[in-house]
Amino acid sequence: MFNASLTAMFRIYFGLLISSTLFISSCLNTDESPSGQHTSDTDTQPIEAALLNFDEALAYNYIDTQVAFGPRKPGSRGHRECALWLVNTLSELSDTAYVQEFDAITFDAKRHKGKNIIGKLNPKNPNRILLCAHWDTRPMADQDTKAPHLPILGANDAGSGVGVILAILKSLKEKPISLGIDIVFFDLEDYGQPQNSGLPPMKDDWCLGSQYWSKNTKHNTLPRWGILLDMVGGKDATFLKEKTSVTYAANLVNRVWGHAQSLGYSHHFLSEPMGAITDDHLYINTIAEIPTIDIIHYKLNNGGFADYWHTHLDNMQSLDNPTLKAVGKTLLYTIHEEDKYMQ
Repeated sequence: MFNASLTAMFRIYFGLLISSTLFISSCLNTDESPSGQHTSDTDTQPIEAALLNFDEALAYNYIDTQVAFGPRKPGSRGHRECALWLVNTLSELSDTAYVQEFDAITFDAKRHKGKNIIGKLNPKNPNRILLCAHWDTRPMADQDTKAPHLPILGANDAGSGVGVILAILKSLKEKPISLGIDIVFFDLEDYGQPQNSGLPPMKDDWCLGSQYWSKNTKHNTLPRWGILLDMVGGKDATFLKEKTSVTYAANLVNRVWGHAQSLGYSHHFLSEPMGAITDDHLYINTIAEIPTIDIIHYKLNNGGFADYWHTHLDNMQSLDNPTLKAVGKTLLYTIHEEDKYMQ
C-alpha cells in the first residue's frame, strides 16, 4: 500500500472528489446497490455466537508459516516456496485453488512473473463476495536506517491479511455456509517506487497483481462486494474509514464498523475518517467495479502507518493476537450476516 502524506511514495488524496466519483458514491449509498449488496443498517441479522469461532492463534500460526519462508520478494526462493504452500493450503480450505500468472515490469525496469493465488468457496453459487489481501513483501526496507536495500519479512505487511483470511476459511469449513466466496491473494502489491529511487514519479507502479486481476476477471460472475485486509495484526491497531472505501462502498464500511463495535472492538474500528490510500481496493473499485473496502492500520490525526512499516522490525514481534481476533470475528460476523440475508 502506498501513502503520500507520510512520504512522497504514498499518494493520499484529500480534497474534493470529481463529480463522477460523487455519482458513483451516491449510487452505492442506496438500500440496494447496483451490485445487489444489501446496505441498510436495518438489514442487520443477529448472528449466533457459536458461528463466530475465529481462532486467532491459528491465524498467528498461518502468519508465522509465511514468515518462516523468509521475505516473499517476487522471484526469490521464499516467494516460490510460499506460493506453493498457499495454493496447497487454499486447496484444503476451499473448493478450488489455482494460480493466475501474469507478466509485470516494476519501477526498476525488471521483469517479473507474478502469481495471484485464487481460491473459491461454493463456486456454483452466483451470490458471491470477495476476500483479499496481498501476499508479497516489500523488496527493500526503504523506511529503515539499517540495511534499507534488503527485503523485509513482512509479518504484518502482508502476512497478517493472508493469515486472517485462511483462519476464516478454516472456521467456515467447520461451520459451512452457502454463500460463495472468492479469495484472492495478490502478488506484486508492494514493489512500488521508493522515495529515494532517483527516478521520476511513476503512475500505477503499486498493486500490479490487483491491476491485472481487475482487468482480467470475468464480469458475469463478479462478487457483490469485497473486503481487503492490509496490516491487520499490529498491537493496538486502529482502523479508520478510508476515503476510497467510503466513496465506493460507504454502507459496507458502516456495516463492518458497526459489527466491530457491537462485538466490543470500537477501540480498533474507529468511526473516524482518513484520506484515500493507493491500495489493491482502488483498482478493484475502479477497474473491476466491485464495491470494495480496505481495512488497514492507520493512526489517528493523519499519524500514518505503524512505526515499523517497511522496516526490518515488521516481524512476528510486531503482531498481537487480540487485534487478529478483532478483525477475524468482525469479518466472520459480516460473512454470516450476508449468508443469512441471501438465503
